Formats: sequence, structure tokens, C-alpha cells
Amino acid sequence: MTTSQLDVDRAAALLREAADVTILSHVRPDADTLGSALALGRVLHRRGATVRVSYSGGTALPDSLRSLDPDDLYVPEDRLPAAEPLLVTVDAASAGRLGALAGRVAATREAGGEVLVIDHHASNPGFGTLNVIDAQAEATVVLVLQVLDALGESLDAVTASCLYAGLVTDTAMFRLAKPGTHRMAVRLLEAGVDPAVLTREVVDERPFAALAMLGTALSAARFEPDAAQGLGLVHTAVTADLAATVRYEEVEGVIDVVRTVGEAGVAIVLKEVPGSSSEWTVSLRSAGRLDVSAVAVSLGGGGHKLAAGCTLTGSAGQVLEQLRTALETAPLL
Repeated sequence: MTTSQLDVDRAAALLREAADVTILSHVRPDADTLGSALALGRVLHRRGATVRVSYSGGTALPDSLRSLDPDDLYVPEDRLPAAEPLLVTVDAASAGRLGALAGRVAATREAGGEVLVIDHHASNPGFGTLNVIDAQAEATVVLVLQVLDALGESLDAVTASCLYAGLVTDTAMFRLAKPGTHRMAVRLLEAGVDPAVLTREVVDERPFAALAMLGTALSAARFEPDAAQGLGLVHTAVTADLAATVRYEEVEGVIDVVRTVGEAGVAIVLKEVPGSSSEWTVSLRSAGRLDVSAVAVSLGGGGHKLAAGCTLTGSAGQVLEQLRTALETAPLL
């Protein structure tokens, strides 16, 4: 799905009149979803709107992203109002990605409110009353900047930093960036982003305990050279007990190390859901020759051709078997 300038202009018109807005990020938020939410929220707050940024499953922003919210726009999910006239979701490929807050989409629509969806996942069905969805955009922050431009709003250093955080992470440190995305980065740097400080906070820094967690997870990794249609599969699992020793963003980052295995065309990390002995969130990464989004979609998830995810139930072995089977019929790129 590719958005049009008309969609962007309509979104800007909707936001221009907004006086009360709730902006939702997806569960286990990363820098793209929260960077998008906080950049948009900061500009709307500056325009005089009451703004709340939230996500399901947390009580605070991730440590690595707290510097992006000097206006204290984040509100825990249990402090959200019963309803809002305008609900915005950012970087959520489906309503289900909002977790326990998913019901607010239908509730807002049924109450006659507007739901604006801003996203860059090809699997997004367009669940809003207005959708700005473009799978060609490398990150949702790219689309948020288009909306801000349509609003006629300037960028300050903090807003630009929110956008840069999503850009640098979702492009794998600009390895997947197109020329236009590099031009966007120049705009953000000119607006006052300090790339050295920001990337250190968002990407590089981690607590000492993360080293032990990562060591345990990597020692359990296995390589299957004949799997994934002969492209090779590397995988590991992070149990709930192991995940409990660190912040969730450290667990989410395990896939970024596992996917560096040169012999593997596909990398998978299973992450056990806390409080469950049989539910796992799955991160899939492709080295470029197999569409892992097709695998995720076939198992109830979604994502991009090179990076996708889903949630599966069963033992770690049973979940891996489901993934191996799906990989054997996935489209090659």
C-alpha cells in the first residue's frame, strides 16, 4: 500500500483542528513507534492540544528513549481517559499490535471519533477512519515528517531527535536507507540533532547485566544449514527467567546480534512471554533472499520482507517446527 499526498493532507487537516489526542505506540515499543508518537505529540502539544502518548504493557518509557519526552507526554495505559475524540496509532501494523489497548480503536470509531493510522507495514489492512500507510517508507517517522510538513510546522532539536531515533534504528544505522532518507537525515541534523549522543543513548548503551543475558542467549544458538530452503537458519530462545534479568529492550536487541551470522539466510529469536510457559513472541530477520513477512503473516503476524514477527503458542521446539515449515514455502526474493 502506498499513501498519497491527499492522504497526508487529510491527516494534517484532521490534526490541525485537534484539541484532544491520544497517540498509541505498539506493544514492546521501539524507537520508530515512540519516536513517531513523541514527535507528533510534541508538535500538537506546541499547537495547544491536550496530548497523551501511551502503549500497552508498560509503566514508563524505555530508559533509552526517555530523553525524547521532555514535555512528559507519556501517560501509562491505566491513566488514559475512557474515550477520546481522536485516536492516532503509529507504526502498528494492525489493531492487535496495540495489545490491551486494541479495543480503543473500535470504541473510538463506534463513538463517532476519528482513528488516524500512520504506518509503513505492507501487511497493515488500514484499520483507521483515515490511513497514512506507505510500505515504501523505511520507517514510520518518514511519514510523520510528511504530516508535520503538511501542517506547516518547523522542527526543533527535540522533535528532530525523535524522528532521527526512528530513522537510524529502522534503517539498520542507514544501511537500508534510500537517497531520500539520507536527505531527511540531513534536515534533522540541521535542526539540531546530535547524532553521536543520540545513537549512544538509543542504540549503544546497555546495562552490565545485558552482557550476561546476551552471552546465555548466544550460547544456546543453533545453526541449521539446510533449513529455510537451503539458505540456512540460525535461532535461539530467551526464556522469561532470563529476560527478567534485563530491560525488555535488551531482549529485543538479541536478534540484531543473531542476524549477523554470515552463513544464515534467516535468523530467528524466540522470546518467552512473562507469566506464560507456552507463548512466545518471534523476531524474524532475512539476509535478503527470503521474504520473512510472508512467514509471519501465515502465522498471524506481520512486518517487512526483511524483518517481521509473530506470536506463537507451544513449547520452544514446537514453535520452531512451525517456523521451519513456514520457511520452506516462503517466497524467495
